[in-house]
Amino acid sequence: MLTVEQVREELAGLVDPTINRTLGDTAGVKDIRIKEDYVSVKVALGQTGSGEQLQLQQEIVTLLKGKGFKTVGLRFEALNDESLKEATKPAILRENSGTTFIAIASGKGGVGKSTVSVNLAVALARAGKKVGLIDADIYGFSVPDMLGIEERPVVRGEKIIPVERFGVKVISMGFFVEDNAPVIWRGPMLGKMLNNFFNDVEWGDLDYLLLDLPPGTGDVALDIHSMLPSCQELIVTTPHATAAFVAARAGAMAIKTNHKVLGIIENMAYFESKVTGEKEYVFGYGGGEKLSEALKSKLLAQIPLGQPYDNEEDFAPSVYRDGHPFEHTYDELAQAVIKQIEG
Repeated sequence: MLTVEQVREELAGLVDPTINRTLGDTAGVKDIRIKEDYVSVKVALGQTGSGEQLQLQQEIVTLLKGKGFKTVGLRFEALNDESLKEATKPAILRENSGTTFIAIASGKGGVGKSTVSVNLAVALARAGKKVGLIDADIYGFSVPDMLGIEERPVVRGEKIIPVERFGVKVISMGFFVEDNAPVIWRGPMLGKMLNNFFNDVEWGDLDYLLLDLPPGTGDVALDIHSMLPSCQELIVTTPHATAAFVAARAGAMAIKTNHKVLGIIENMAYFESKVTGEKEYVFGYGGGEKLSEALKSKLLAQIPLGQPYDNEEDFAPSVYRDGHPFEHTYDELAQAVIKQIEG
């Protein structure tokens, strides 16, 4: 005869037909009592007293009698509002998903935020982590091109399967427009697209889901902050004082919306001559440190200015790899991020 935990495991895979979520997802199996060949189960559903409930009731009785119980007693109750809200979230957004969200933000464009997003995602994957990347810069999508992705996502059942490259699962607005066409949308439509990226994409089990945010503090950034109550943020700046000053706004927005500033990344920190080895601070000096002090957060990396190696056979124009010195720089950044999050 089955134990209480075994009965719970057997029922966990059954679907609550009123909200299309498994009883395991909803924690809908509330009470199990076993006495010899009799089992009593209390089940919470999204909606009680429906025809769908009768269908599920028959499934439970058939399953448990098939496991050796002669008598099955069932009681039903409605999920409370909090449980129902949690149960109807996309799997990736539930508290028990095990996924850490990392938003990569900047105060202004042109600081290399997307380059940092792409290379950090690839470095985390190299470190053995299961990684996803959302190109949330709806107007200025660039991630597919940076990674050299030419194929489109496929649809399996009702879910979109993200494209995988260098061990990173990727979704982007760029997959859904033709011939690099401009996106001319207003705020509510952008929010709907972002919802689709969470609701309609089959992410599977991820350790980290990175979001390449658009620069500034506009609608998309606000939507992300409201959708993800638990999120860490990396703020990207250049050494220039003005870039750091503007980036502080993005950091302040993260703090006001109860997101944690994970750290600061100073991109294009300097240019190092291959001939002399001398460092030239072409965009100024000290911006990352000033931003770190302003936001009371660690300066996690100072990434130099330089071009990835060309690889015509395996095109990915913005990924540092093939033994490029910056590959090691991003590996160190990935380890610093992992240490900050996982301890």
